[in-house]
Amino acid sequence: MNNPHRTHHLVLPLVAVLMAALIGGCGGGQKDKKDRGFFTSGNRDADQRAEQRMAKTEQIRGEGEGAGEKKKDADTKRPLFERLGGDKGINALVDDWVARALADPRVNWERKGVTRGGMSFNRNKSVEWNASADNVAKMKTHIAQFLSVATGGPPKYEGREMKDVHAGLHITNAEFDASVGDLKTSLDKLGIPNQEQKELLSIIESTRPQISETR
Repeated sequence: MNNPHRTHHLVLPLVAVLMAALIGGCGGGQKDKKDRGFFTSGNRDADQRAEQRMAKTEQIRGEGEGAGEKKKDADTKRPLFERLGGDKGINALVDDWVARALADPRVNWERKGVTRGGMSFNRNKSVEWNASADNVAKMKTHIAQFLSVATGGPPKYEGREMKDVHAGLHITNAEFDASVGDLKTSLDKLGIPNQEQKELLSIIESTRPQISETR
């Protein structure tokens, strides 16, 4: 059975713990920022995944590392929020990403065919989400707010606590990868420079261990 009330907290697996990931990674991220030239999540595995994804794209396009991405130090010190275009840029990214991911059966944001497990009273109960126009609009708002906070923008988030909400949704690594792939496609479509893509993808990747239940 669809549950429209999940809208307030079913923002999306990838950004459910962005705030925690950002805060937790502040210490180690600064050293990597100096060494690599871009902000990282503070999670080395996440940073490596982001770099690997970017390197694969550059290889396919025949681009060298950092091709066309030379920037002045003053620019790289600006918050990622600003370099993504502020609220307008993040909203445009979220609009494109959400539409793309919702249409991608590999992601299964609606959790079709997924039921809760365990021995609880809710065992075998469907966790499918109703992707109505209102629910999608609320989800977009919460995603945009999360991304703003995670990239150094306004510290405003109106959704519910995310950490425990996604438990039982059985989100797999493959689904997580597909959603990140859709995000990457949206970033490319909107012409977001490689450096900013790396920063955002590394933050997103740092949430994987807390989101993907099925390895």
